[in-house]
Amino acid sequence: MRMMTSDEDLATAAASGDGAAFASLLDRHYDRLFAFCFRLTGARAEAEDLTQDICAALPAKLASYQGRAKVTTWLYRVAVNAAHDRRRKRATYMKASDGWGDWETGRKAAIADTSAQLDWLTAAMNQLNDDLRDTLALVLDDMTHAQAAEVLGVSEGTISWRISEAKKALRAIKEKEDAV
Repeated sequence: MRMMTSDEDLATAAASGDGAAFASLLDRHYDRLFAFCFRLTGARAEAEDLTQDICAALPAKLASYQGRAKVTTWLYRVAVNAAHDRRRKRATYMKASDGWGDWETGRKAAIADTSAQLDWLTAAMNQLNDDLRDTLALVLDDMTHAQAAEVLGVSEGTISWRISEAKKALRAIKEKEDAV
């Protein structure tokens, strides 16, 4: 019966404390949420941590879901905000830490587990600024520009511009690597 229930109805029920509704909602969206978190972070371990943090906070956050957007759009917004929070915390930690080289070595080792093309794209996306990276991650997750604009709270034209800028930046990164 849960398969016939809409995401919005499941979110409303889960916000009211229905554990089965919450489990059904996670069942439907966990894999996609993890894949999106992987694109945002560029590392499997980091994506796993981020996804688990989001899932742990989701019961409390569902109380703020008002049904003005699709659950998937709202969930992407939650993920983007969580990723921004982790980046800010990590940046603060890195400034106070001497272990940057160890962290970078570990990040590169984790990326090596995926295919060569995906490795390159992930590493190149990590060189982009946060807005371009987040926009590109949403569009690569098969979102339309309109859907990505809704998730990020910007105009569709801004999404198109960011994608164009991301393509230019990725092309420049590739040309620089090929020249070496």
